[in-house]
Amino acid sequence: MPRTSIAYRALLRLGVLLAPALGRSAKAAAGHRGRTGAADRLTAWARLARDRGRPLIWFHAASVGEGLQAESVLLELQQLHPEGQYLYTHFSPSAETLARRMPVDAADYLPYDVPAVIAPLLAELSPDLLVFAKLDLWPELATRAAAAGASVALVAGTVAPGSGRLRWPARALLRSGYEAVAAAGAIAEEDGARLARLGVARERIRVLGDPRFDSVAAKVRAVPPDNRLPRLGGPGTLVAGSTWPADEGVILRAFAEVRGGAPEARLILVPHEPTEPHLQAIERAAAGLDLPAPVRLSEATAAVPLLVVDRVGVLARLYGVGELAYVGGGYGRAGLHSVLEPAAWGLPVSFGPRWRQSRDAGLLLRAGAALALPEKPAAAAARLAEWWREGLAASAQGSAAGRRAREVVTSGAGAARRSAELLARLISSRPLRRSPTGAR
Repeated sequence: MPRTSIAYRALLRLGVLLAPALGRSAKAAAGHRGRTGAADRLTAWARLARDRGRPLIWFHAASVGEGLQAESVLLELQQLHPEGQYLYTHFSPSAETLARRMPVDAADYLPYDVPAVIAPLLAELSPDLLVFAKLDLWPELATRAAAAGASVALVAGTVAPGSGRLRWPARALLRSGYEAVAAAGAIAEEDGARLARLGVARERIRVLGDPRFDSVAAKVRAVPPDNRLPRLGGPGTLVAGSTWPADEGVILRAFAEVRGGAPEARLILVPHEPTEPHLQAIERAAAGLDLPAPVRLSEATAAVPLLVVDRVGVLARLYGVGELAYVGGGYGRAGLHSVLEPAAWGLPVSFGPRWRQSRDAGLLLRAGAALALPEKPAAAAARLAEWWREGLAASAQGSAAGRRAREVVTSGAGAARRSAELLARLISSRPLRRSPTGAR
Protein backbone atom coordinates (compact mmCIF):
# COMPACT_ATOMS: atom_id res chain seq x y z
CA MET A 1 0.00 0.00 0.00
CA PRO A 2 1.52 3.40 -0.97
CA ARG A 3 2.51 5.85 1.76
CA THR A 4 3.31 9.54 1.65
CA SER A 5 6.96 10.53 1.83
CA ILE A 6 8.74 12.23 4.70
CA ALA A 7 9.31 15.21 2.40
CA TYR A 8 5.59 15.57 1.66
CA ARG A 9 4.67 15.42 5.34
CA ALA A 10 7.33 17.96 6.26
CA LEU A 11 6.19 20.37 3.58
CA LEU A 12 2.56 20.10 4.65
CA ARG A 13 3.43 20.73 8.29
CA LEU A 14 5.47 23.75 7.27
CA GLY A 15 2.60 25.01 5.11
CA VAL A 16 0.13 24.72 7.98
CA LEU A 17 2.49 26.63 10.27
CA LEU A 18 2.98 29.41 7.72
CA ALA A 19 -0.66 29.62 6.60
CA PRO A 20 -1.70 32.33 9.13
CA ALA A 21 1.19 34.57 8.08
CA LEU A 22 0.76 33.96 4.35
CA GLY A 23 -3.02 34.27 4.34
CA ARG A 24 -3.22 38.04 4.27
CA SER A 25 -6.39 38.28 2.20
CA ALA A 26 -9.80 37.83 3.79
CA LYS A 27 -10.43 34.81 1.55
CA ALA A 28 -7.19 33.09 2.57
CA ALA A 29 -7.84 33.80 6.25
CA ALA A 30 -11.36 32.37 5.99
CA GLY A 31 -10.00 29.24 4.33
CA HIS A 32 -7.43 28.73 7.08
CA ARG A 33 -10.05 29.11 9.80
CA GLY A 34 -12.37 26.70 8.04
CA ARG A 35 -9.72 24.02 7.55
CA THR A 36 -8.38 24.37 11.10
CA GLY A 37 -11.72 23.59 12.73
CA ALA A 38 -13.06 21.13 10.16
CA ALA A 39 -11.70 17.95 11.74
CA ASP A 40 -13.40 18.68 15.05
CA ARG A 41 -16.71 19.44 13.37
CA LEU A 42 -16.59 16.33 11.22
CA THR A 43 -15.62 14.20 14.21
CA ALA A 44 -18.57 15.58 16.15
CA TRP A 45 -20.88 14.70 13.27
CA ALA A 46 -19.44 11.17 13.06
CA ARG A 47 -19.98 10.53 16.77
CA LEU A 48 -23.51 11.87 16.64
CA ALA A 49 -24.84 10.71 13.28
CA ARG A 50 -22.53 8.19 11.63
CA ASP A 51 -24.43 4.93 11.08
CA ARG A 52 -21.80 2.24 10.65
CA GLY A 53 -24.43 -0.09 9.28
CA ARG A 54 -24.56 2.08 6.14
CA PRO A 55 -21.76 2.85 3.70
CA LEU A 56 -20.25 6.32 3.93
CA ILE A 57 -19.47 7.88 0.56
CA TRP A 58 -17.19 10.91 0.82
CA PHE A 59 -16.89 13.37 -2.08
CA HIS A 60 -14.21 16.06 -2.14
CA ALA A 61 -13.85 18.96 -4.58
CA ALA A 62 -11.59 21.98 -4.40
CA SER A 63 -13.93 24.81 -5.35
CA VAL A 64 -17.19 25.66 -7.10
CA GLY A 65 -16.42 24.38 -10.60
CA GLU A 66 -15.15 21.03 -9.35
CA GLY A 67 -17.99 20.94 -6.85
CA LEU A 68 -20.60 21.22 -9.59
CA GLN A 69 -18.96 18.33 -11.42
CA ALA A 70 -18.97 16.30 -8.20
CA GLU A 71 -22.59 17.19 -7.47
CA SER A 72 -23.83 15.87 -10.80
CA VAL A 73 -22.11 12.53 -10.14
CA LEU A 74 -23.25 12.46 -6.52
CA LEU A 75 -26.91 12.91 -7.51
CA GLU A 76 -26.67 10.01 -9.95
CA LEU A 77 -24.91 7.82 -7.37
CA GLN A 78 -27.61 8.54 -4.78
CA GLN A 79 -30.13 7.00 -7.17
CA LEU A 80 -27.99 3.88 -7.39
CA HIS A 81 -27.13 3.74 -3.68
CA PRO A 82 -29.85 5.54 -1.69
CA GLU A 83 -28.90 3.56 1.42
CA GLY A 84 -25.59 5.39 1.80
CA GLN A 85 -24.59 8.28 3.98
CA TYR A 86 -22.98 11.08 1.98
CA LEU A 87 -20.27 13.52 3.02
CA TYR A 88 -18.93 16.46 1.01
CA THR A 89 -15.79 18.50 1.63
CA HIS A 90 -14.23 21.42 -0.21
CA PHE A 91 -11.01 23.44 -0.03
CA SER A 92 -11.86 26.97 -1.19
CA PRO A 93 -13.97 29.46 0.78
CA SER A 94 -15.78 30.28 -2.48
CA ALA A 95 -17.44 26.85 -2.27
CA GLU A 96 -19.10 27.43 1.11
CA THR A 97 -22.47 28.37 -0.42
CA LEU A 98 -22.42 25.36 -2.72
CA ALA A 99 -21.49 23.08 0.19
CA ARG A 100 -24.43 24.32 2.25
CA ARG A 101 -26.92 23.37 -0.45
CA MET A 102 -25.27 20.08 -1.38
CA PRO A 103 -27.74 17.17 -0.84
CA VAL A 104 -25.55 15.34 1.68
CA ASP A 105 -25.63 14.29 5.31
CA ALA A 106 -22.69 16.53 6.24
CA ALA A 107 -20.52 19.12 4.48
CA ASP A 108 -17.47 21.09 5.56
CA TYR A 109 -13.96 22.18 4.66
CA LEU A 110 -11.35 19.50 4.09
CA PRO A 111 -8.93 19.54 7.04
CA TYR A 112 -5.22 20.01 6.42
CA ASP A 113 -3.62 16.87 4.97
CA VAL A 114 -1.35 16.01 7.89
CA PRO A 115 -1.21 12.60 9.66
CA ALA A 116 -2.09 13.94 13.12
CA VAL A 117 -5.39 15.23 11.72
CA ILE A 118 -6.25 12.75 8.99
CA ALA A 119 -5.60 9.48 10.88
CA PRO A 120 -8.03 10.06 13.78
CA LEU A 121 -10.62 11.59 11.46
CA LEU A 122 -10.63 8.52 9.22
CA ALA A 123 -11.00 6.31 12.28
CA GLU A 124 -14.13 8.24 13.30
CA LEU A 125 -15.70 8.52 9.84
CA SER A 126 -14.73 5.07 8.52
CA PRO A 127 -15.58 5.88 4.87
CA ASP A 128 -16.28 3.11 2.41
CA LEU A 129 -15.64 5.21 -0.69
CA LEU A 130 -13.55 8.37 -1.04
CA VAL A 131 -14.09 10.30 -4.28
CA PHE A 132 -11.91 13.18 -5.47
CA ALA A 133 -13.21 15.47 -8.24
CA LYS A 134 -11.07 16.66 -11.14
CA LEU A 135 -7.51 16.66 -9.71
CA ASP A 136 -7.64 17.91 -6.11
CA LEU A 137 -6.36 14.67 -4.60
CA TRP A 138 -4.62 14.84 -1.21
CA PRO A 139 -2.04 12.07 -0.70
CA GLU A 140 -2.23 11.61 3.07
CA LEU A 141 -5.99 11.29 2.98
CA ALA A 142 -5.95 9.01 -0.08
CA THR A 143 -3.24 6.63 1.10
CA ARG A 144 -4.56 6.31 4.65
CA ALA A 145 -8.14 5.81 3.46
CA ALA A 146 -6.99 3.03 1.13
CA ALA A 147 -4.94 1.44 3.91
CA ALA A 148 -8.00 1.49 6.14
CA GLY A 149 -10.04 -0.44 3.58
CA ALA A 150 -11.83 2.33 1.68
CA SER A 151 -11.94 2.48 -2.10
CA VAL A 152 -10.37 5.67 -3.48
CA ALA A 153 -11.69 7.06 -6.77
CA LEU A 154 -11.33 10.05 -9.07
CA VAL A 155 -14.11 11.47 -11.24
CA ALA A 156 -13.98 14.17 -13.92
CA GLY A 157 -10.25 13.54 -14.03
CA THR A 158 -8.62 16.48 -15.79
CA VAL A 159 -4.90 17.21 -16.08
CA ALA A 160 -3.92 20.26 -18.12
CA PRO A 161 -0.81 19.82 -20.28
CA GLY A 162 0.96 22.54 -18.31
CA SER A 163 -0.16 21.39 -14.86
CA GLY A 164 2.48 21.91 -12.18
CA ARG A 165 1.62 18.49 -10.79
CA LEU A 166 3.29 16.90 -13.81
CA ARG A 167 6.64 18.52 -13.06
CA TRP A 168 9.30 17.68 -10.52
CA PRO A 169 9.18 17.81 -7.52
CA ALA A 170 5.38 17.97 -7.33
CA ARG A 171 4.90 14.72 -9.27
CA ALA A 172 7.21 12.81 -6.93
CA LEU A 173 5.64 14.31 -3.81
CA LEU A 174 2.07 13.57 -4.89
CA ARG A 175 2.60 10.19 -6.60
CA SER A 176 1.65 8.04 -3.62
CA GLY A 177 -1.83 9.54 -3.52
CA TYR A 178 -2.53 8.78 -7.17
CA GLU A 179 -1.15 5.25 -6.75
CA ALA A 180 -3.89 4.70 -4.14
CA VAL A 181 -6.67 5.31 -6.69
CA ALA A 182 -8.72 2.18 -7.37
CA ALA A 183 -10.70 3.68 -10.28
CA ALA A 184 -10.46 6.93 -12.22
CA GLY A 185 -12.87 8.45 -14.70
CA ALA A 186 -10.98 10.76 -17.08
CA ILE A 187 -12.77 13.28 -19.25
CA ALA A 188 -10.64 12.51 -22.33
CA GLU A 189 -7.91 10.15 -23.54
CA GLU A 190 -5.15 12.71 -23.08
CA ASP A 191 -6.23 13.34 -19.49
CA GLY A 192 -6.15 9.62 -18.84
CA ALA A 193 -2.59 9.45 -20.15
CA ARG A 194 -1.52 12.29 -17.87
CA LEU A 195 -3.24 10.67 -14.88
CA ALA A 196 -1.10 7.61 -15.56
CA ARG A 197 1.99 9.83 -15.51
CA LEU A 198 0.90 11.07 -12.08
CA GLY A 199 0.73 7.51 -10.76
CA VAL A 200 -2.75 6.10 -11.40
CA ALA A 201 -2.48 2.54 -12.72
CA ARG A 202 -3.40 2.52 -16.41
CA GLU A 203 -5.77 -0.42 -16.06
CA ARG A 204 -7.78 1.56 -13.50
CA ILE A 205 -8.47 4.52 -15.83
CA ARG A 206 -11.65 4.82 -17.91
CA VAL A 207 -12.50 7.67 -20.28
CA LEU A 208 -16.04 8.67 -19.31
CA GLY A 209 -16.43 12.30 -20.42
CA ASP A 210 -16.96 15.42 -18.36
CA PRO A 211 -19.82 15.55 -15.80
CA ARG A 212 -19.68 19.34 -16.13
CA PHE A 213 -21.82 19.01 -19.28
CA ASP A 214 -24.59 17.38 -17.25
CA SER A 215 -24.22 19.96 -14.49
CA VAL A 216 -24.51 22.91 -16.86
CA ALA A 217 -27.49 21.46 -18.72
CA ALA A 218 -29.26 20.83 -15.41
CA LYS A 219 -28.56 24.40 -14.27
CA VAL A 220 -30.12 25.83 -17.43
CA ARG A 221 -33.17 23.56 -17.09
CA ALA A 222 -33.59 24.73 -13.49
CA VAL A 223 -33.98 28.41 -14.39
CA PRO A 224 -37.61 29.29 -13.54
CA PRO A 225 -39.67 30.44 -16.53
CA ASP A 226 -41.22 33.28 -14.50
CA ASN A 227 -37.84 34.80 -13.61
CA ARG A 228 -37.85 38.59 -14.12
CA LEU A 229 -34.41 38.78 -15.73
CA PRO A 230 -35.54 38.29 -19.37
CA ARG A 231 -36.84 41.85 -19.46
CA LEU A 232 -33.25 43.03 -19.06
CA GLY A 233 -32.13 41.64 -22.41
CA GLY A 234 -33.28 42.07 -25.97
CA PRO A 235 -32.01 42.07 -29.57
CA GLY A 236 -28.29 42.69 -29.90
CA THR A 237 -27.54 41.96 -26.24
CA LEU A 238 -24.10 40.61 -25.41
CA VAL A 239 -23.70 39.08 -21.96
CA ALA A 240 -20.11 39.25 -20.74
CA GLY A 241 -19.66 36.86 -17.82
CA SER A 242 -16.95 36.46 -15.18
CA THR A 243 -14.93 39.38 -16.48
CA TRP A 244 -11.71 40.90 -15.18
CA PRO A 245 -10.39 44.43 -15.87
CA ALA A 246 -8.38 43.25 -18.90
CA ASP A 247 -11.53 41.74 -20.41
CA GLU A 248 -13.58 44.84 -19.64
CA GLY A 249 -11.12 47.11 -21.45
CA VAL A 250 -11.68 45.12 -24.65
CA ILE A 251 -15.44 44.72 -24.19
CA LEU A 252 -16.22 48.37 -23.45
CA ARG A 253 -14.13 49.56 -26.39
CA ALA A 254 -15.91 47.11 -28.68
CA PHE A 255 -19.28 48.26 -27.32
CA ALA A 256 -18.42 51.86 -28.10
CA GLU A 257 -17.56 50.87 -31.70
CA VAL A 258 -20.76 48.86 -32.14
CA ARG A 259 -23.01 51.60 -30.77
CA GLY A 260 -21.63 54.01 -33.36
CA GLY A 261 -23.65 52.23 -36.04
CA ALA A 262 -26.11 50.23 -33.94
CA PRO A 263 -27.37 52.25 -30.96
CA GLU A 264 -29.84 49.45 -30.15
CA ALA A 265 -27.00 47.13 -29.04
CA ARG A 266 -26.91 46.30 -25.35
CA LEU A 267 -24.22 45.03 -22.99
CA ILE A 268 -24.70 43.14 -19.73
CA LEU A 269 -21.39 43.10 -17.87
CA VAL A 270 -20.95 40.55 -15.06
CA PRO A 271 -17.64 41.06 -13.20
CA HIS A 272 -16.07 38.01 -11.63
CA GLU A 273 -15.54 40.02 -8.44
CA PRO A 274 -18.23 42.73 -8.20
CA THR A 275 -16.55 44.72 -5.43
CA GLU A 276 -17.31 48.41 -5.07
CA PRO A 277 -13.86 49.53 -6.34
CA HIS A 278 -14.24 47.23 -9.36
CA LEU A 279 -17.71 48.56 -10.17
CA GLN A 280 -16.52 52.15 -9.86
CA ALA A 281 -13.61 51.43 -12.20
CA ILE A 282 -16.07 50.11 -14.81
CA GLU A 283 -18.16 53.26 -14.45
CA ARG A 284 -15.10 55.46 -14.98
CA ALA A 285 -14.01 53.44 -18.03
CA ALA A 286 -17.49 53.73 -19.57
CA ALA A 287 -17.51 57.48 -19.02
CA GLY A 288 -14.08 57.75 -20.65
CA LEU A 289 -15.51 56.14 -23.81
CA ASP A 290 -18.64 58.34 -23.81
CA LEU A 291 -20.83 55.30 -23.24
CA PRO A 292 -24.21 55.53 -21.49
CA ALA A 293 -23.88 55.55 -17.72
CA PRO A 294 -23.89 51.96 -16.41
CA VAL A 295 -26.95 50.92 -14.43
CA ARG A 296 -26.41 48.39 -11.67
CA LEU A 297 -28.57 45.29 -11.53
CA SER A 298 -29.76 46.17 -8.03
CA GLU A 299 -31.29 49.37 -9.47
CA ALA A 300 -32.50 48.14 -12.88
CA THR A 301 -36.20 47.78 -13.65
CA ALA A 302 -36.02 47.45 -17.43
CA ALA A 303 -33.54 46.92 -20.24
CA VAL A 304 -30.80 49.55 -20.44
CA PRO A 305 -27.90 50.02 -22.86
CA LEU A 306 -25.25 49.07 -20.27
CA LEU A 307 -26.13 46.92 -17.29
CA VAL A 308 -23.48 46.07 -14.69
CA VAL A 309 -24.20 43.21 -12.32
CA ASP A 310 -23.35 44.06 -8.72
CA ARG A 311 -24.01 40.69 -7.10
CA VAL A 312 -23.10 37.05 -7.60
CA GLY A 313 -25.19 33.99 -8.38
CA VAL A 314 -27.20 35.24 -11.38
CA LEU A 315 -24.87 34.66 -14.33
CA ALA A 316 -26.46 31.40 -15.45
CA ARG A 317 -29.83 33.13 -15.73
CA LEU A 318 -28.42 36.22 -17.43
CA TYR A 319 -26.87 34.22 -20.25
CA GLY A 320 -30.43 33.23 -21.09
CA VAL A 321 -31.40 36.83 -21.95
CA GLY A 322 -28.54 37.42 -24.40
CA GLU A 323 -27.94 36.75 -28.07
CA LEU A 324 -24.14 36.63 -27.83
CA ALA A 325 -21.75 35.84 -25.00
CA TYR A 326 -18.26 36.78 -23.91
CA VAL A 327 -16.52 34.71 -21.21
CA GLY A 328 -13.79 36.33 -19.13
CA GLY A 329 -10.42 35.08 -17.98
CA GLY A 330 -8.76 34.77 -21.38
CA TYR A 331 -6.48 37.77 -20.85
CA GLY A 332 -5.01 36.94 -17.45
CA ARG A 333 -3.46 34.17 -15.40
CA ALA A 334 -6.66 33.09 -13.63
CA GLY A 335 -7.68 31.00 -16.62
CA LEU A 336 -10.72 31.09 -18.87
CA HIS A 337 -13.98 30.69 -17.00
CA SER A 338 -16.75 28.29 -18.01
CA VAL A 339 -17.78 28.60 -21.65
CA LEU A 340 -20.36 25.84 -21.30
CA GLU A 341 -23.04 27.88 -19.54
CA PRO A 342 -23.64 30.28 -22.45
CA ALA A 343 -23.26 27.39 -24.90
CA ALA A 344 -26.02 25.50 -23.08
CA TRP A 345 -28.30 28.48 -23.70
CA GLY A 346 -27.51 28.31 -27.42
CA LEU A 347 -25.31 31.42 -27.54
CA PRO A 348 -22.26 31.87 -29.76
CA VAL A 349 -19.32 32.47 -27.40
CA SER A 350 -16.28 34.75 -27.57
CA PHE A 351 -13.23 34.91 -25.28
CA GLY A 352 -9.64 36.08 -25.02
CA PRO A 353 -6.56 34.47 -26.57
CA ARG A 354 -5.45 32.42 -23.57
CA TRP A 355 -7.98 29.64 -23.95
CA ARG A 356 -5.81 26.60 -24.73
CA GLN A 357 -6.00 25.18 -21.22
CA SER A 358 -9.78 24.95 -21.69
CA ARG A 359 -10.86 21.79 -23.49
CA ASP A 360 -14.41 23.16 -23.72
CA ALA A 361 -13.26 26.27 -25.56
CA GLY A 362 -11.44 24.09 -28.06
CA LEU A 363 -14.57 22.02 -28.63
CA LEU A 364 -16.63 25.15 -29.34
CA LEU A 365 -14.02 26.57 -31.71
CA ARG A 366 -13.83 23.33 -33.68
CA ALA A 367 -17.63 23.29 -33.91
CA GLY A 368 -17.70 26.82 -35.36
CA ALA A 369 -19.57 28.08 -32.29
CA ALA A 370 -16.97 30.40 -30.78
CA LEU A 371 -14.55 33.24 -31.46
CA ALA A 372 -11.08 33.57 -29.94
CA LEU A 373 -9.84 37.16 -29.88
CA PRO A 374 -6.29 38.33 -30.62
CA GLU A 375 -3.84 39.29 -27.87
CA LYS A 376 -3.52 43.05 -28.49
CA PRO A 377 -6.44 44.95 -26.89
CA ALA A 378 -7.05 47.29 -29.85
CA ALA A 379 -7.18 44.43 -32.36
CA ALA A 380 -9.30 42.37 -29.97
CA ALA A 381 -11.83 45.17 -29.52
CA ALA A 382 -12.08 45.66 -33.28
CA ARG A 383 -12.61 41.92 -33.89
CA LEU A 384 -15.18 41.64 -31.12
CA ALA A 385 -17.06 44.66 -32.50
CA GLU A 386 -17.05 43.11 -35.98
CA TRP A 387 -18.40 39.80 -34.60
CA TRP A 388 -21.02 41.68 -32.61
CA ARG A 389 -22.17 43.63 -35.69
CA GLU A 390 -22.35 40.39 -37.66
CA GLY A 391 -24.66 39.00 -34.99
CA LEU A 392 -26.85 42.09 -35.19
CA ALA A 393 -27.02 42.06 -38.97
CA ALA A 394 -27.48 38.33 -39.55
CA SER A 395 -29.46 36.75 -36.73
CA ALA A 396 -29.82 33.51 -38.71
CA GLN A 397 -26.04 33.11 -38.76
CA GLY A 398 -25.93 33.77 -35.03
CA SER A 399 -28.67 31.24 -34.46
CA ALA A 400 -26.75 28.60 -36.44
CA ALA A 401 -23.62 29.18 -34.33
CA GLY A 402 -25.78 29.08 -31.21
CA ARG A 403 -27.29 25.76 -32.25
CA ARG A 404 -23.82 24.36 -32.76
CA ALA A 405 -22.84 25.59 -29.30
CA ARG A 406 -25.83 23.85 -27.73
CA GLU A 407 -25.03 20.66 -29.65
CA VAL A 408 -21.55 20.61 -28.11
CA VAL A 409 -23.16 20.56 -24.67
CA THR A 410 -25.82 17.97 -25.46
CA SER A 411 -23.30 15.66 -27.12
CA GLY A 412 -21.25 15.61 -23.90
CA ALA A 413 -24.18 14.62 -21.68
CA GLY A 414 -24.20 11.31 -19.82
CA ALA A 415 -20.78 11.49 -18.18
CA ALA A 416 -22.28 11.97 -14.73
CA ARG A 417 -24.23 8.73 -15.01
CA ARG A 418 -21.24 6.82 -16.37
CA SER A 419 -19.09 8.14 -13.53
CA ALA A 420 -21.71 7.17 -10.95
CA GLU A 421 -21.85 3.65 -12.39
CA LEU A 422 -18.06 3.41 -12.05
CA LEU A 423 -18.36 4.34 -8.38
CA ALA A 424 -21.33 2.04 -7.85
CA ARG A 425 -19.25 -0.90 -9.04
CA LEU A 426 -16.64 -0.08 -6.42
CA ILE A 427 -19.27 -0.10 -3.71
CA SER A 428 -20.97 -3.26 -4.98
CA SER A 429 -17.68 -5.14 -5.26
CA ARG A 430 -16.74 -4.45 -1.66
CA PRO A 431 -17.26 -7.24 0.89
CA LEU A 432 -19.95 -6.40 3.42
CA ARG A 433 -18.15 -5.32 6.57
CA ARG A 434 -21.31 -4.21 8.33
CA SER A 435 -24.98 -5.14 8.33
CA PRO A 436 -27.26 -2.56 6.69
CA THR A 437 -29.75 -0.96 9.06
CA GLY A 438 -32.09 0.63 6.58
CA ALA A 439 -32.37 3.09 3.76
CA ARG A 440 -31.09 6.61 3.90
